[in-house]
Amino acid sequence: MAKTKTVITCAITGAIHTPTMSDALPYTYDDIAAQAIEAAEAGASILHLHARNNETGAPSVDPEDFRPFLGRIKQATDAVVNISTGGSLTLSIQDRIRPAATFSAEMCSMNMGSMNFSFHPLAKRHETWKFDWERDYVANSDGNIFRNTFRDIKEASETLAPHDIKFEHECYDVGHLYNLKFCVDIGLFKAPIFIQFVMGILGGIGADIDNLVFMKKTADKLFGDSYRWSVLAAGAAQIPMAVTASQMGGNVRVGLEDSLFISRGVLAESNAQQVAKIRRIVEDLGSDVATPDEAREILGLKGGDRVNF
Repeated sequence: MAKTKTVITCAITGAIHTPTMSDALPYTYDDIAAQAIEAAEAGASILHLHARNNETGAPSVDPEDFRPFLGRIKQATDAVVNISTGGSLTLSIQDRIRPAATFSAEMCSMNMGSMNFSFHPLAKRHETWKFDWERDYVANSDGNIFRNTFRDIKEASETLAPHDIKFEHECYDVGHLYNLKFCVDIGLFKAPIFIQFVMGILGGIGADIDNLVFMKKTADKLFGDSYRWSVLAAGAAQIPMAVTASQMGGNVRVGLEDSLFISRGVLAESNAQQVAKIRRIVEDLGSDVATPDEAREILGLKGGDRVNF
């Protein structure tokens, strides 16, 4: 019997919810490229990428802040590039999809519902910040709504459709699965779809096994065998929930965007360190880690030869 192939996604640098409270979190073009390449070498077949302003470290959706590292990553690896369409709690969907459209990536994220998306408790836990803007940005996140209306989702889908981009549908709660089902039924997305269960974000579903089982059972009911899935768990839940997902037949996402730690109280040295850890655990438990080309086959991607970078 063939071993299960587990696709590992690595989220290299955060934007909307990861202040630079660790020196390991990359924000310059050079560091993003270097850490992405190292993560691919460690076993990540998909690289989920945000960009930041190279001078201020602030989250950016300017395609010119993606360009310097995308080409370098493509030259050095065969990994699938997944460009975020999140990027900011305050920008319009038109701004947020510009990088994916500009570079015609193989994949991009697609948030499946509006929500309270807050990380303001971090403001009380930290006294020093790398950049002047970060403390207020974090503290004021309790007043933001992460907007992803049906109109926004439709606009993103129709704008990006000519690029044949595979969407990673980020579902932060069970209602987002029903939103996705509605969108599939009206023809915005084609099966097989790829769902990322996002767990442990304040404003979304909590990161525990009962909730994961419930999300999986709901997706089974709504989509049958016409979907593939993965788990993203924030903070301390990252590795435990990834291990659980891998044993349930799912795929996994790790990376410094989602957790700055490698173990309890110990900051990770790099994205690659997290990838290497989950790869070792998955393989020790009897599964194989998918190569980039195997990930392309599993998810039905267009191929790295059809991107614009």
